[in-house]
Amino acid sequence: MSTEEAEGELSSDDTLDRSVPRFMTGRDIKSTEEQERDGRRFVESRGGRYVHTYMEPDTSAWKRRRVRLPDGSTGYRVVRPVFEGALEDLKRGTAANGEPIDGLIVYDIDRLTRDPRHLEDAIETVEHYHRPIIDITGTLDLLTDNGRAMARVVVAMANKQSADTARRVRRNHKARRDRGIPVGGTRPFGWQADKRTLNPTEAECIRDAVKRLILGADWHAIVADWNRKGITTSKGNPWTWIGLRDMMRNPRLCGYRSHVVSEFDPETGRESRHMTIAHDDEGKPVTGQWTAILKVAEWEAVNEIIGDGPMRGGGHNARVYLASGILRCGKDDCGALLRAMKAAPSRGKPEGYFYYVCPAKTTGRGCGGVKVGGPETDELIRKIVVTKYEEEAAEWQSVKAPQEWPKKAELEIVREDIVDLKDARRARKISAERYYSDLAEYEADEQRLKKERNAWQRQTLASQGEPVDMAEEWSRDGVTLAERRSYVARTLTALVVLPVGSGRRVLLRDRMVPVYCKK
Repeated sequence: MSTEEAEGELSSDDTLDRSVPRFMTGRDIKSTEEQERDGRRFVESRGGRYVHTYMEPDTSAWKRRRVRLPDGSTGYRVVRPVFEGALEDLKRGTAANGEPIDGLIVYDIDRLTRDPRHLEDAIETVEHYHRPIIDITGTLDLLTDNGRAMARVVVAMANKQSADTARRVRRNHKARRDRGIPVGGTRPFGWQADKRTLNPTEAECIRDAVKRLILGADWHAIVADWNRKGITTSKGNPWTWIGLRDMMRNPRLCGYRSHVVSEFDPETGRESRHMTIAHDDEGKPVTGQWTAILKVAEWEAVNEIIGDGPMRGGGHNARVYLASGILRCGKDDCGALLRAMKAAPSRGKPEGYFYYVCPAKTTGRGCGGVKVGGPETDELIRKIVVTKYEEEAAEWQSVKAPQEWPKKAELEIVREDIVDLKDARRARKISAERYYSDLAEYEADEQRLKKERNAWQRQTLASQGEPVDMAEEWSRDGVTLAERRSYVARTLTALVVLPVGSGRRVLLRDRMVPVYCKK
């Protein structure tokens, strides 16, 4: 059994292209392969039979993760399902491949574990099931009291060594973060490989996209436009709206250093990660050592558009009709979604004509009492969306925002209070209970003010530019149905279709009750 840990050892990834002849280098030597080979020789040289290898690539034998315990509480454990499975196999005397197994061999004791809790599990297996666990270096002996005592000492020292290494790595990352030094492997979109110098073409794409988004364009329209032009991510992949959203959320765009924060939800037992601005000890944003693409106000305005929840109007679905998922039946509180249905050729309608209809009662999902012409409804929806965008554009242009956000001083005071609160806690002037209670209140105020500021930034920038001409955007060359659907989804939550009596003629517009999205 072999355990690989992230400590700068030889890589366990197989990156060799066997079809290309070349000389081998030190990079071609895989530590897991060498450990397996040594273990096999050790067993066979003593007359044993090597039956199975338990591989744990990219698994730490030391790092603890937050987990949900059987009693429902939260704890921190080293998560190693392969190791635990190997012990269970050893207890049963049967390897994972079905072969009989009498013992386990590891390369060295720190390949077995660096966690005292897992060592005790291994000791229990050896003591009570009488199946040995040994290493090829001769330092691991769980069969005797002295050997078990020495193993506990060695594991404790290995645990401390890993903790010291982790502390130095964290300190190094913090030092680089505080100095604004860029990190990471893949170059960020918009910059060159040095992560400092701008890529002029990509940077201009970002600036143009931000202007369009602030002035009312849709995310999916940006993605579709970039993909049509052959603009790819820094890894050479096509863009998705999720990838564009995550890129726009990165404070690196406006020159700020970012870092990832992990949050644990005790209700779901899951850990979420999100990116945020790194701050120095005085609570000020850390400026990165690279050229910014956006102004801070532009980045804040885009984050107001993104919001905290999922974005509407992604446009990625298999629907082939504009109003699918928007039209609802307005008869007798039915509320069912209308479906598209092609017209029969004998009805005198042009080829491809269709209707939006409420499903029949036999399906259990509707009343079957509402029906409207499809092309006419799609055209009416186009007019509703265009009109709504024009109204919002006129509203933006008419509002003259103040030169400076009126609550700027209030936000600065809240941030100063947060810094003072942290200093008081470090000096043990306040209890932990009061610290976390006050911190939650201050952070809630900070988030509220930031959201108000971002909305003000968006309104200010939108009023300074020409808004999106939705009539032109709707009919431009190459526009897809998914793009148009995304504009509909951003405008309408639903469009209720009212029924009409037999023999009556009612204008289609009078039968439609739009339910607009809340902005």
